[in-house]
Amino acid sequence: MSQDIALVSGRANPELSRKISEYLQIPLLKVDIKQFKDGEIQVYYNETIRGKAVFIIQPTFAPAENIIELLVMIDAARRASAASIIAVNPYFGYARQDRKDKPRTSIGAKLMANLYTTAGINRMITMDLHQDQIQGFFEIPVDHLYSSTVFIPYIKSLELDNLCIVSPDTGGTKRASTYAKFLNCELAIGFKQRERQNEVSSLQIIGDVKDKNVIIVDDIIDTGGTLCKAASIIKEEGAKSIIALCPHALLSGNGIENIENSDIEKLVVTDTIPLKRFSPKIEVVTIANFLGDVIKSVVENTSISSHYNSF
Repeated sequence: MSQDIALVSGRANPELSRKISEYLQIPLLKVDIKQFKDGEIQVYYNETIRGKAVFIIQPTFAPAENIIELLVMIDAARRASAASIIAVNPYFGYARQDRKDKPRTSIGAKLMANLYTTAGINRMITMDLHQDQIQGFFEIPVDHLYSSTVFIPYIKSLELDNLCIVSPDTGGTKRASTYAKFLNCELAIGFKQRERQNEVSSLQIIGDVKDKNVIIVDDIIDTGGTLCKAASIIKEEGAKSIIALCPHALLSGNGIENIENSDIEKLVVTDTIPLKRFSPKIEVVTIANFLGDVIKSVVENTSISSHYNSF
């Protein structure tokens, strides 16, 4: 690869950055990220990045300081005369606020797109956005990657028979349908209603899961309420086994405990977000090599969609 590349890591997920660096055999650029007593963040690049393509690796899960840190890193790179700035944001925070679903509410995903673009990025690399249309909030190229690239080979390695893919809600129907298509298996959909955020009032499964090896696919697991409720109903309806796949493991509040006490036999996640603690029920599949290949494709101006053909 060209020498005019700089890999930079924020503090949100340094382990993922380290793995990408090792895979590409490009050392992470030395950067000082300091925080004042009142919480303000200041960034200083210890090496020149003039004329380089700078890839800043920083997912933007809570706390909000991760977003501010990414913005300040972008600003510092722009002021240091980087040729181009690419945000590698495997978890795009505020993606669930992608539309105005009631009066007088924010569209946080659009605000984030505006902030990153104004700060100075030339490209965004992200994974499993809550809705595909968020790409349209940007006026710059967005490489929207899918965890199915690593999850589908994982599912195939399990060699399960009588397989059924389940989406825990109607919003994930397209995602679940894609998995079912590639795996040539049956599909079921959860229909849920909420009374308030993070609280499911009712949920029913549309489809036959009896005597099936069920794999629930979702994009984000927050407290795990929807996923655990879906697993409970699926178990009651006679499923043989239940595995859940979810790229973004926020696992807020009692999320890990909820999974451990649920009918889910295994939760498989990626390392877009570092786990808060180990759990025997949770398995992590790394996306570092996948992101490394995409970074290489951006640098070499080769096809990114070709990486999806491996499964």
